[in-house]
Amino acid sequence: MGSHELAVRWADALDGVVAPTLTRTQIEALLAGLGEQLLATLRGDGGLDSARVAAAALVAANYRDESAVSRTVSVICRDMVRAVVETPDSQGLRTDPERVRERAIDVAAEFAAGFTAALRAAALSEQETTLAAALSAVREAQAQRQLSQARFSAIFAGASVGIGTIDVRTGRVVDVNAAMAEMFGAPAESITGMQVADVLGPINIGPAYAQFQQLLEGTIDRFRLETGYTHPGGHRTAIDLSMSAVRDENGQIRFLIGVAVDITERKALSDQLWHDAHHDNLTGLANRTLFFDRLAQASPPIGLCYLDLDGFKEINDAFGHTVGDRVLQAVAARLREAAEPGGLAARLGGDEFIVLIENCRDESMLDALSRHLLDALSDPITIAGHTISVGASIGTALVDEPPDAIDDLMHTVDTAMYRNKSARSRPGLHTRRKR
Repeated sequence: MGSHELAVRWADALDGVVAPTLTRTQIEALLAGLGEQLLATLRGDGGLDSARVAAAALVAANYRDESAVSRTVSVICRDMVRAVVETPDSQGLRTDPERVRERAIDVAAEFAAGFTAALRAAALSEQETTLAAALSAVREAQAQRQLSQARFSAIFAGASVGIGTIDVRTGRVVDVNAAMAEMFGAPAESITGMQVADVLGPINIGPAYAQFQQLLEGTIDRFRLETGYTHPGGHRTAIDLSMSAVRDENGQIRFLIGVAVDITERKALSDQLWHDAHHDNLTGLANRTLFFDRLAQASPPIGLCYLDLDGFKEINDAFGHTVGDRVLQAVAARLREAAEPGGLAARLGGDEFIVLIENCRDESMLDALSRHLLDALSDPITIAGHTISVGASIGTALVDEPPDAIDDLMHTVDTAMYRNKSARSRPGLHTRRKR
């Protein structure tokens, strides 16, 4: 499959997401170039930064809906993987399919993270532009009242973000536009004249109170924060709030201006993309990225149980990969439940899993956990009319201090697991490490 055909498929997948800023021909040309970089990464010839470059390019082309992420991830993990696997290199050799699929997971995760970052940067840039325009119009109003007041009024009334002005002497709301009133779920006329604390309510004023007081006292000129707002009916939204002091020619604060953006959907998308980037898409367990982050921050003693399924290749060969995937999902569900409470179960790739437990008292506690994990896998799994028994080899390690050499630690627990696989003894061989 050539880069042009791949670009056409990618463009077809994105069709209907939004109205892009480019023509179809330009889109295909853009995706062809991005696709070449992603294919090189899947082949092992390029870095993961190509995924973030692709994400930023899509956001710049106005693909800003969450479906652009899921559809692109599908193209990466299906079409691009197939293109790399089915196309031999210059020496006529084919790339190992499993390695390509593992790279595809990393590429998809980087793309999702890059999309979130690019989307946030674009939204913040638009907000800053709106705030700058509003402040510019306000300052201009002091020198050219009639003309500038008309401009400010137009911005104030027609802005899609919420704008409000506050009397610095009393802390009361002077005026709010329609977008701000809608954000607070009340008519604009009912908000005008109220104290800011009363508008926000005691639940919501907390995070902003200290900075708002500093603004009223003139010790700071502006602040910005993300906060939540609970409506009278209990519905909660996320708001990006910026407050600025507007001074006269003598440096005295005339009034305060606030700009608020409802970021509820954007935050939900960001949270979802973070989850997708840090969890295995087949089993829902933590992926390698999240596991190693948690390992680096874990409170010692740290217990690790590294599991490798016995005979999983034979399951795939006998029943097919679809059944094999469902076996992995069933195993993941059992390990997640067995690791609770407090333990983190992760899938490192293929049929390899690992469980991390913080504040693990001693080897007897770790031994009990490893036995519990193996017991959880002892009952056969019934899938599509097939009763399948899954065995596992397990290696354990107990770390008394925060690990300063993650690779060495993983080699230790991996070696213990393979010794266990050779010996076929349960619950496994144990090692203990100190920094």
